[in-house]
Amino acid sequence: MFIQTEATPNLDSIKFKPGVLVMPPTQASQTAEFLSARDAMVSPLAAALFRIDGVTSVLYGADFITVTKAQDTAWQVLKPDIFGAIMDFYSTGAPLFKESYAAGTADTMILPDDSETVAMIKELLETRIRPTIQEDGGDIEYMGFVDGVVKVKLRGACRTCDSSVVTLKNGIENMLMHYVPEVTAVEQVLDAAEAESNKEFKKLEESLSKERAEDPQRST
Repeated sequence: MFIQTEATPNLDSIKFKPGVLVMPPTQASQTAEFLSARDAMVSPLAAALFRIDGVTSVLYGADFITVTKAQDTAWQVLKPDIFGAIMDFYSTGAPLFKESYAAGTADTMILPDDSETVAMIKELLETRIRPTIQEDGGDIEYMGFVDGVVKVKLRGACRTCDSSVVTLKNGIENMLMHYVPEVTAVEQVLDAAEAESNKEFKKLEESLSKERAEDPQRST
């Protein structure tokens, strides 16, 4: 098996392409993300990848696997183990998921009770926005539409990417507002851990700004 790699905008995430379909054919348009070894227990491949020190998340796409690492871990240390885990898994011929894994309904599936606006938002996310984000090793999940605001969740390489805010505002928001007049903004829904991390980062920024204001010489 020849495994190709592709860089992503996130320096801590790389796409690994094994040259075969990754997600099962019935779920080819969906992705599956694992953020912990516990989450990964439903997939032998993800479980094997999480046994590698430094791996922090795994995302399956149609034909790729995005692996995200801790910032203090070097790719040259991780890559050989990741290649080995992927090749070992595919050599067994085992299914990607255990029987206990239950795939959810596609988030952009248009439902009978969806309004025309929501249906259009979902169609744009699925056909215009998702392919671009998956090309960068990530994914986007539709979470809802409330009072003109589209709620989404970024996954994979996009989850921890420094440019995710730019992607959200300059890319996703601009496109949706252009084609759907009812959309006034796009907001990212954060997991509890992400929200806490952002909160601590803002506290640090405020503390540093206060120190610089009190001692101007420190900033020169």
